[in-house]
Amino acid sequence: MHHILDSIRGFPSEAATEFPSYTTAAVPHPVITDLTVCASAPSIRGLDQRGWYRIEKDLHLYTSNQSAWLYVALANEKELVAEDLLVIDIRVGESPPDLSWAHPWESRPGGIWVLRSKFSGNIDQAVTEVDVLFGVDAVDPRPEWTLMRSPLQLDTQLNVPVARLSVLHGRAKPRTDDRAALRVREDGKFKIVQISDTHMVTGVGVCKDAIDVRGNFLPESEADPLTVEFIEKILDSEKPNLVILTGDQLHHDISDSQSALFKVVAPIIERSIPFAAVFGNHDSEGIHALSRTAQMSMLRNLPFSLCESGPEQIDGIGNYYLQVLAPTPSELPLSTLYFLDSHGRVPSKILNHDYEAIKQNQIDWFVSASQALRNAREKDDDGSRFYLSLAFLHIPLPEFGDRHLSIRSGHRREPTESPSFNSHFYDALAKEGILALGCGHDHVNDFCGLPPQRTQHNGDKCPQPGPWLCYGGGSGFGGYCSYGRERFHRRMRVWELDTSIGNLKTWKRVEYAIDTVDELVLVEGGAVIDIHEEEG
Repeated sequence: MHHILDSIRGFPSEAATEFPSYTTAAVPHPVITDLTVCASAPSIRGLDQRGWYRIEKDLHLYTSNQSAWLYVALANEKELVAEDLLVIDIRVGESPPDLSWAHPWESRPGGIWVLRSKFSGNIDQAVTEVDVLFGVDAVDPRPEWTLMRSPLQLDTQLNVPVARLSVLHGRAKPRTDDRAALRVREDGKFKIVQISDTHMVTGVGVCKDAIDVRGNFLPESEADPLTVEFIEKILDSEKPNLVILTGDQLHHDISDSQSALFKVVAPIIERSIPFAAVFGNHDSEGIHALSRTAQMSMLRNLPFSLCESGPEQIDGIGNYYLQVLAPTPSELPLSTLYFLDSHGRVPSKILNHDYEAIKQNQIDWFVSASQALRNAREKDDDGSRFYLSLAFLHIPLPEFGDRHLSIRSGHRREPTESPSFNSHFYDALAKEGILALGCGHDHVNDFCGLPPQRTQHNGDKCPQPGPWLCYGGGSGFGGYCSYGRERFHRRMRVWELDTSIGNLKTWKRVEYAIDTVDELVLVEGGAVIDIHEEEG
């Protein structure tokens, strides 16, 4: 379980420090013996502070002068005795649940009803973890967790997303998918759906620039339910082997990152599709936002997640790679997918629209990993197979804004927002034979382009054209999808690798469109198609 641990607000400092924050590491083998809502310092002091822990989420989402918090009493399963009372059920409602139980339901603030029973020797029926999620559209994709339909009964403003309890009985079973290896299908193909800039919020959010099928402006509407519906539709149409989230999964300055992030990944997990993710500049922005480290930890513990934090000594969170293998039982890799953290805005005390560049130690890590993987392949492969490698990040490299870029699919509808400093990561990608780089960030750009073949900054001539530079396009209805006075439909990019013939093609899935859009072959026979020769 993951909770916001950064901010403690609303109570006098002495009250806040009396109770530690609630995490699964707070007590070994935790079992919940009681819980309550406290909305004032006096009510907190009424608790016996031994064994009580606070979930660090203000139930009013930091919108009120008064705060309320959920407190949980924990015990160590190994230290329980027969007379100890454990919580075996929790309900939320105005009236008590079924009164026919042998043990009476106990009322707690916030409309909470607690059913407790003496320790029976095992904890299979006991509540072992509890969490708080927010919004009528909240979901909990964690296996065996139950999200309650009824919200807590709090004196909260109408526009504040409701607080809802999510409960785990017994111990969560370990992941059964065991991070299964990615493999091409029997026909050698492997399909990726790239979802970028979903911009989820706490609660349903608002979409301010939607259009209908004909391009007519639509009135403001709820945003996140539309985003979820769009994701579900494309996943059902494409049935990909992998989903890649390329940043800004979350909007900036939201009050509960966990609730928003769960909404993004739930449709993917429900369909048993493996997924990977990188972060965007907005994902960890805001005083209540979870850090990148906390979000990555949360993602890594979810079913079908292939996300990794990456080496600690490398700048950023989420620098890693995944290999795609030949069909079972072969262990031969046919593709490598690289993921990098593209950071965010340059820290500044003044208004600054510049972004941090890919750091040199990230480039060094990538080159080292690429060369090590190539050396391993050359030992095990006779060279008769094609090898297709791609890379993904959020903020586009400066090369995306090159005015000499040859655009072959899609449109440039807004200026490229990239770092002003060029750390020449593109040169490293080219030298290591990466075929395409996918990004997000600029929502209404959705093109694939190829820079002119040129000499690298160190004087070496590029060994081949490429890599292709491809925008994913904005997928979320909570983020902008307009430029100037013109609005555009939301979209996603699809990638298909055909390792049997060394081809890579891409197309887009666009809101309202029944068929695929802007299909483009990027690579044939393992080599980037040189469109500059075609132009010549």
